[in-house]
Amino acid sequence: MILETRLLHWPDEAACIACAQALAACPAVRRACIELEGTLGAGKTTFVRHLLRALGVTGRIKSPSYAIVEPYELPLPPGQEADPAPLPLLHFDFYRFSDPQEWEDAGFRELFAAPGLKLVEWPRQAGGLLPEPDLHLLIDPAADESRQVTLAARSEPGRVLLQAAAAALPADDTRTPT
Repeated sequence: MILETRLLHWPDEAACIACAQALAACPAVRRACIELEGTLGAGKTTFVRHLLRALGVTGRIKSPSYAIVEPYELPLPPGQEADPAPLPLLHFDFYRFSDPQEWEDAGFRELFAAPGLKLVEWPRQAGGLLPEPDLHLLIDPAADESRQVTLAARSEPGRVLLQAAAAALPADDTRTPT
């Protein structure tokens, strides 16, 4: 069920970075499932890289196109160093799946049930086996290299994330689709 939808305009990479930074600043992101859709080259992995950097991930951030999943640890936010351990962050890319059963066979159900942030590129390749995401992003590149990004919140944490992302851009770059 979609609770709220917004259409954002990213005129350039700086807008993509601002959106990623706004999500990273929102505590709800640390336990969210975020799906990213768009054509090849739309900017899904670029957005994920900006989000991971904004969350404090250091080192090389690889595309999981061949590995299917790349694990990271979310550094603890300032002031929470006494917490037991950082949360896992899993970046999935199901582009190469040809049969949804591959998702089941790979044992990903347990990974999605565990706490932490899950970022999923090409979710449709899992054939509806994924749990409902908190936030769904559809990135649509335009001829001028800008992006139209449709955000759909599918949970209350997703709505919080959607509102944080929308607030990161100038008011005239945030539109509610009709």
